Amino acid sequence: MNTEAAADDFQKFAEQIWLAPTAFRDDLFDGKTVLVTGGGSGIGLAIALLFAKLNANVAICGRNAEKLGRVEKFAETQKVRLLAQQTDIREPEEISHLFDRMESEFGPVDVLVNNAGGQFPKPAIDFSVKGWNAVINNNLNGTWYMMQEAARRWSAAKRPGTIINIVAPTERGMPGVAHTVAARAGVIGLMNTIAVEWAPLNIRVNCLSPGLVATSGLEVYPPEARKEFPKANPMKRPGTATEISEACVFLASPSASFITGEVLHADGGYRQWGELWTAGRPDYFRDDSAE
Repeated sequence: MNTEAAADDFQKFAEQIWLAPTAFRDDLFDGKTVLVTGGGSGIGLAIALLFAKLNANVAICGRNAEKLGRVEKFAETQKVRLLAQQTDIREPEEISHLFDRMESEFGPVDVLVNNAGGQFPKPAIDFSVKGWNAVINNNLNGTWYMMQEAARRWSAAKRPGTIINIVAPTERGMPGVAHTVAARAGVIGLMNTIAVEWAPLNIRVNCLSPGLVATSGLEVYPPEARKEFPKANPMKRPGTATEISEACVFLASPSASFITGEVLHADGGYRQWGELWTAGRPDYFRDDSAE
């Protein structure tokens, strides 16, 4: 996709997100500062824009400066405060610089949304060491570095904090993305433990597990896989970025103040019934395989 087409697609998506109705009052996060990783596109962008609509000071980060710049410009047109900084969450020093800048611009972070992540569909037996490590470092290690940096600052300042980690479904197999399932299961395991450890610090930690969501992120999967995606849940449709952002804001809101150490599933019932073959369905599992 060329740059002009990508910019047009971004504008349409951002406008759709911005104009979508919300269940929350427009000053819910007045005076609060929210940091969203991977906020340049897709679910992260939707989450960042919803928090901005609800009057939060929002910062986003990611590795793609062009995408981040588009979000900043869009926010300017809507007259909301949004800071974007190119950051590699696999590098703790870059994370520290990000938090320093946020504190100088907006004040301390109140809500951290760990949305950044990435994967590529491939049979697990064919993963290279480099490919495996790239996904684990980004989806697990990077998420942990962000959580730890936020918690250390909240603890030192004796301030409460809220963390929401966007994860993939892990209870069922997701053939083709074993690396990201392993990484996200690690994030959920971390949450289970640190939600207890950090409760005395007044830090809540939860996870939000979207199922299949209709964003540009689906383009990484092959056509034969995307053709079957409607079968991924009993509602027989993908979720929308707006539906996921609403769930995320709920977890960050006062309404969820007694919730910590939980995984909220917004997956259209995928865990109860559904199949998701991210790299395409092998012949062995096709309906006519026994013939």
